[in-house]
Amino acid sequence: MCAAADRGRRRRPSPRMYIVQSDYRVEDHLEGAIRLPRGSLCQVQEGGRGELLWVKVLDSGALVKIERQVLVEVPTDHAALLEAVSDPEIRLLLFFRPQRLQRLATLPLGAELQVQVGQSVELVGGILRYRGPLTGGSTAVYFGVQLKSPVAGRGSGNGSYKGHQFFHCPEGCGIFVAVNKLSLPSSRVSSGNTEMILDRSRDRGFNHSAILPRTADCNPKPGPGPSLQAGQRVCFFMGGWEARSDTVALPAGVLSKTIQFAVSSTDVSLTPLRLYCNVSFGWLDTDVPLCFLFPDRSCLLLLSPLPPPFKDPRIHQSPTRSPSVKLCQSPSFSPASKLRGPTSPSAVDQLCHSPRTLVPLSPTKPEPERDDDQGGRTGPALELELELEVGSMVEVNDPPLYGVIRWIGKINGVSELVAGLELDQELTAATDGSYLGERHFRCPPNKGLFVKLRNCRRDSRFPAPEMPANQVERCNSIAFAEWSSERVEDNTPPLYGEAARECYSGWKKGIQGHLNSCYLDASLFSLFSCSSAIDWILLWPATPQDGHHCYHAQDLLRCEIVNPLRRNGYVCASKTMALRRLLEAESTDAGFTSQEKDPEEFINKLFQLLRVEPLLRIRSLSHKPQECHLYQLFPPPRSASLPLSPSTPQPLRVATVQILLETSFVHAGLKFAEAPSCLLLLMPRFGKDYKMFDAILPSLTLDITDLLDDTLRECSICQSVAEWECTQCYEDLEITPGRLKQYCNTCNTQVHSHRKRLSHAPGKVGVPGGPWAGPVHGARQRMALFAVTCIQTSHYVSFVRYGPLATDWLFFDSMADREGGENGFNVPQVRACPEVSRYLSMSEKELSRLELSSLRDPARRLLCDSYMCLYHSPQLSLYK
Repeated sequence: MCAAADRGRRRRPSPRMYIVQSDYRVEDHLEGAIRLPRGSLCQVQEGGRGELLWVKVLDSGALVKIERQVLVEVPTDHAALLEAVSDPEIRLLLFFRPQRLQRLATLPLGAELQVQVGQSVELVGGILRYRGPLTGGSTAVYFGVQLKSPVAGRGSGNGSYKGHQFFHCPEGCGIFVAVNKLSLPSSRVSSGNTEMILDRSRDRGFNHSAILPRTADCNPKPGPGPSLQAGQRVCFFMGGWEARSDTVALPAGVLSKTIQFAVSSTDVSLTPLRLYCNVSFGWLDTDVPLCFLFPDRSCLLLLSPLPPPFKDPRIHQSPTRSPSVKLCQSPSFSPASKLRGPTSPSAVDQLCHSPRTLVPLSPTKPEPERDDDQGGRTGPALELELELEVGSMVEVNDPPLYGVIRWIGKINGVSELVAGLELDQELTAATDGSYLGERHFRCPPNKGLFVKLRNCRRDSRFPAPEMPANQVERCNSIAFAEWSSERVEDNTPPLYGEAARECYSGWKKGIQGHLNSCYLDASLFSLFSCSSAIDWILLWPATPQDGHHCYHAQDLLRCEIVNPLRRNGYVCASKTMALRRLLEAESTDAGFTSQEKDPEEFINKLFQLLRVEPLLRIRSLSHKPQECHLYQLFPPPRSASLPLSPSTPQPLRVATVQILLETSFVHAGLKFAEAPSCLLLLMPRFGKDYKMFDAILPSLTLDITDLLDDTLRECSICQSVAEWECTQCYEDLEITPGRLKQYCNTCNTQVHSHRKRLSHAPGKVGVPGGPWAGPVHGARQRMALFAVTCIQTSHYVSFVRYGPLATDWLFFDSMADREGGENGFNVPQVRACPEVSRYLSMSEKELSRLELSSLRDPARRLLCDSYMCLYHSPQLSLYK
């Protein structure tokens, strides 16, 4: 009980949740370009301080660094409700309706409500039966609703979800929805209640930008106009030399010219009286804050700089509150004119009621002098500015004006770079590419606009050009924090039997794949997961002459890969990437960190890097033994087959590894100079459409006794000591078929006395220790199969034997699944596959009678796609 209480005291508080209040774009050299739409829900990671926070985006799982000012904290009891809402825009709307969320969160079970079913906008009646998460480990809250007549039967189930029963109702009457699909009974569409279901707002053309932190006057709603009196003087942007009688809405941004006009009380139209314009048309300075009209003061007022968007959600709950304002005073007319706010209310009143004062709107703060085109700016804004060029599609202002940059340069009176835009749509105040009488580019009339380059943004209607992520460096980024594996210093023996199956089986088990690493993942899992055949390379003593990379590689392989794999059943891709880096550094081949490779390339480079002795010593005829780490099987010429013809019914072309090894050695005149403790054999393959064999049966045991040099061998007929061998007799099926042909003196004479064998030329076999009389009773030298690596469409997987039973086989795939897109993560999997034991126990003849179509994964992959078979001698492994 004390322990439980102590655990309760140590329980961490729930991580803080935030919502993104405006569209945000992150440029990360590891992750590439990441776009976060407003309404994205984020979870702040530990240690988040300062103005930049590491957050996890719940919608995508991405980990990004984001500015604190674009985030608004979400109450804990509301975060779970909002997490279930899939549409970020709808989620943001709901966030600013906390009373609605609170009412639905506290609605008692059994309460009546209205629910939106599927894609229909119709609200139907239902009863609340469940509220909470639907899957283990999830915090998103859903609502389980039982539909009432007459819509009963339009649901999706009986109150169960993925096999879990959350409530009981008739079949077809249960439905699980997020909070945005619900409405209280009093919220009818005809009532105009603000609690109307939010999804319908989009169908009615609801403008989501209405949630921006502006006053109600900034985005006037349809309805009666302001209470203006005829004769009152106001400032209004009309944009055009000729008088018009159209009613024009006030834009969210101001051109540096003004118009006098009167308001007619008969038709509420705007009639221009006189136009003052000291600045040419076509200039838009977005440094000017948004403006709105105060009917009671009869003048155009300039908003003081606004706080960051959505800084205080309470502002939006009281849209009638008036922000602090400053009046536009009247400096000289020029594009770079600066404006200072009034210093007292009397100044405001004096200017507002001045009989004929007309003012241009310009920046509220003087700009410092700039020594260069960038004005001393740094960071993402400058980077984006430098990315823009002639031809870039951009937007400016808010609401945005869209266009294409046709010219970039300097204009008299403006210290910064200016962009000349050709707008998508005509603007009455725009030009044809001229400014102050000087032409900078050509475009249709009323489409040319000049703005400061730093005020241009990439056109948000189109996806930004994605910066390709550096996938090699990405392994070491915080993005892999949740996938990391621990370092284990203690030497850990391989797992065997039931312990191996329990430790390795499941998702996120084995070795995580990343960036074409399957060749390495499958090889390492085959070699080390359940066998100690080459554990000696982990402890091989390194000398100073071997170099730093050798010691580092051995330590990395032992403590970061093999020991963690055997202890915890999992290794992160960042660990194998570190090994790939070392292999690439020691090689002239620069593709080990990113390109596809083969297992033999990896194993050869690894053994060279570790400076260890080779696994095999093979002698050809009487030559000096050659050393290598793997052996490529070569079948005899007669075994070569035509391309596969599936339409022709014929027995499968099947070979066993035992026959392939013997055939390869016999026809090449090879012998093992010493018995190997580990034997890695590469299967003969010629691609997908041309294979020597339809299936290769991995022999469970490999007898290499007769392939050893300088050892006692039995006569194939009488079991006496063999002194002769004949490669030409090997294909003779009349004499001990399927075995090497070696004879004592007597049997050799008898066999080659036959007329069919008179042309044979048997070779003398050395007998260690001199002449030997009588039968040979020595034990046979056999090796056991402990793993098979397979390939299909350039992807490697592994089969590993983990126990003494015939059914003790595991299947491993380092890229069995994937979370996320290009910048996502591979999910490795290990699973038991006892079904392959049935085929491994078959004889060559039994397997040849099977049809390929009857083979199912993983047995088909094991038999038809084997690439490398791994054998070991448990007895010899103790001595090497």
